[in-house]
Parts: sequence; C-alpha cells; structure tokens
Amino acid sequence: MMRVSVEGIGILGPGLEGWPSTREVLARKRPYEPRPISAPPAALLPPAERRRAGLTVRLAIAVGIEALGQAQRASQEMPMVFASSGGDGETIHEILAVLATEQREVSPTRFHNSVHNAPSGYWALATGSRAPSISLSAYDDSFAAGLLEAAVQVAVHNSPVTLIAYDVPYPPPLHAARPIAAIFGVALVLAPRGSDRALASLTVAMAECPQSATTMPDPELERLRLANPAARALPLLAAMARGDAGIIHLNEIDVAVEAA
Repeated sequence: MMRVSVEGIGILGPGLEGWPSTREVLARKRPYEPRPISAPPAALLPPAERRRAGLTVRLAIAVGIEALGQAQRASQEMPMVFASSGGDGETIHEILAVLATEQREVSPTRFHNSVHNAPSGYWALATGSRAPSISLSAYDDSFAAGLLEAAVQVAVHNSPVTLIAYDVPYPPPLHAARPIAAIFGVALVLAPRGSDRALASLTVAMAECPQSATTMPDPELERLRLANPAARALPLLAAMARGDAGIIHLNEIDVAVEAA
C-alpha cells in the first residue's frame, strides 16, 4: 500500500468548474446543477500549438494548471501521469473518415494529435517541463490505474507527482460503440505523506476482496460518474470535500481517505 498526501485538486466537468465551487457541491453545501462546459483555450501554449490543440489537450492542461497552482508547486520539474480511456476521439474519427475516402491522405497534425501521449507533449510545451511523464489507459478503470501509478511513483521516489485523468465524448458513429456522455477532467497533486500543504491523506492499495465501486448518493452526480471514465473519481473527491474518513472502492483498488 502507498500512503500519500493530496496537495492540489483541479476539476472541470458539467456544473463542476474548478475545485472551490465543486467542493461546495460535493460537500452538499449547495445543489448540483449540471451545465454544459467547454475546456478553455490553452493560453500557455505558443500560438501555433494552441491552434492545433484539441479538446483533450485543453482539458488536461486546464485541470493540471489548477491543481498545481493550488499546491503551489512548479510545473517545470513535476513528474506527470496522464490517464485516459480513449484519448482524442474527435481526431480518431476524422482520421478514419479520411481513410474511408479514395485519397486517404491523413494530415500530419491529425496523426500527431491522435497518439495517446499527445497531451503530455503539449503539457511539456505549455509549461516548459522536462520532467518524466507516463500516459496510460485502462478502459473504465483508467482513473484508478492512473492513481495507482502516481501513488507508486510518490512512494518509490519520495517526491511529488501529478495525476491528470480526462475523457471526452466520441462523435458518431464511434459514440454508439463507446458512449461517453460528458466532458470531464480531474487532476491531483500527490506528495509524500506528512506534507504541510496537504488537503487530505490517502492510502492506496490493491483490493484484497474487490467490491463494487463506491457510488454517488446524488442521482445526477451518479449519472455523471457513469457517463465518463475520468468521473469515476467523484466519490473520492466527495470524501475529500466533506473531510470524511473512510474507504472508497474503485473496483480493484481501495483508497482510504483521512483528513489532513
């Protein structure tokens, strides 16, 4: 098991724009009101890259910058873990559409943006980071896999790591095969246990007896949790927002939450 501190949180989803207002919703201090959102432009990118950046890139950068700002950590030397169940579905759709034509000439920019680690490359350009990063995918368990990977890195290297998990809807006809119904991104800055900047403490471990995933009591938030793989983070975020101590089940992974 890995014991870590959470120093910063970034979030962007329907009706959940930034951690301060999201914390009030998840702590049940005000009702959840789902509203459509779009990721802001990636202002930190150079102009040419900003024009090329897709929704997944802008989403990942937005939540990552929020989390690091809250943690007061520099992005340039921060190791990163990026987790997404499918990456940039819009770009994949456009490439497949071109391949279905007679000319079959794929734009180099489209191909560049289609690879799963594209957001990590754009992150390095936006922040000037030369720190290592890893990009992973584990279908609906991508957030849990990313959290486990980030916690392992913190434990092994005894230094902070930032996790960014994100997923966006696929366009039709891919949406019929992989229905993701909402945009959602979350970032956690994790540090060794005992950090004086900690918002909460987590113990992350493989479940000895896997149980059904922890759900959200609010029906609308539960629909969001199920609508996007990255939103599987919501029960964990809710526990931290309320200051609750307890166990959050993420299928094969258990996370014990304690107040900072």
